[in-house]
Amino acid sequence: MNVTCLHDAHDEAAWEQFVHNHPGACGYHAAAWGGLIKRVFGHTAYYLMARDQEGRVRGVLPLVFMQSPLFGRFLTSMPFLNYGGVLADTGEARAALLDAAAEKAQGLHATHIELRQTEPLDIEWPVRSHKVSMRLELPQRYEELLKAFPSKLRSQVRRGEKDGMAVKLGGMELLDDFYRVFSRNMRDLGTPVYGKEFFGEILQVFSKDARICTVYLSDRPVAAGFVYGFRHTLEIPWASSDRRYARLAPNMSLYNAVLQYACTAGYREFDFGRSTVNSGTYRFKEQWGAKPLPLYWYYWLSKGSQLPELNPQNPKYQLAIRMWQHLPVALTQFIGPMIVKYLP
Repeated sequence: MNVTCLHDAHDEAAWEQFVHNHPGACGYHAAAWGGLIKRVFGHTAYYLMARDQEGRVRGVLPLVFMQSPLFGRFLTSMPFLNYGGVLADTGEARAALLDAAAEKAQGLHATHIELRQTEPLDIEWPVRSHKVSMRLELPQRYEELLKAFPSKLRSQVRRGEKDGMAVKLGGMELLDDFYRVFSRNMRDLGTPVYGKEFFGEILQVFSKDARICTVYLSDRPVAAGFVYGFRHTLEIPWASSDRRYARLAPNMSLYNAVLQYACTAGYREFDFGRSTVNSGTYRFKEQWGAKPLPLYWYYWLSKGSQLPELNPQNPKYQLAIRMWQHLPVALTQFIGPMIVKYLP
């Protein structure tokens, strides 16, 4: 196997063809994500591609390199997104890509590589399987899905209409309203927020696959979600609701509207995103009928390094989280993007 970095339009076309034809590919394997992340966050992407002796692409591995004084130097596939990782036809191609990734990490003096896989790999790298992806199989007609909901769930869904909430589905024209809800919710969670341009770039680059769904109460956005489709699956990687209106449960109207869109658009599966088993978000997604799909995060570690703990559950971040929750939303919108760009 010959492993090289993607570097021209010819390589990109070969990459996209391989991803298009591989049954295990996800939307985040698309080469366009590397350029998008470079433009928004300034990180360098290394897109490794394995070819056989005949020059045929047999595997790909997108990697993004981050370096900061606070969090160190590391490679992720893919940061800011739920999935990614190595994608190969053969064990030989996969091994060649992983060896090349480790060599790249050493050359960059990185402490670790993180691969976000949806299936287990037969490799010796340490693995974490603490998260699951919640998936719901969709019928062809939304009415069938609604009928399958428990009566309590159906009544919660209908409540939004009774309370006068309205739903809009669209693109760039809804970005400001989406970000208004999303940034406030991230502040309430104590989590630094992405810049609005991140979502704007996604809407531009993936204009056929990305949509925004927003729930309004008297013209005020109270819940919003960002959806991304690939093949037969529609995913909602970012969703938020305004806690000041929690008693009205606008998130129920949001997810119902997105599920209705998924059915009518012809998707056969809805991905609620990743959760920790038995957490509050896990139970929320479970009530819609979603089933857990185990996720596998694999790590290459440099000599002397330990598994990274860049997550909100790390006790050393609890004080910072509590302080963040008391900042004005406008301030978090300004500071957040400068911090979150290093949080994969």
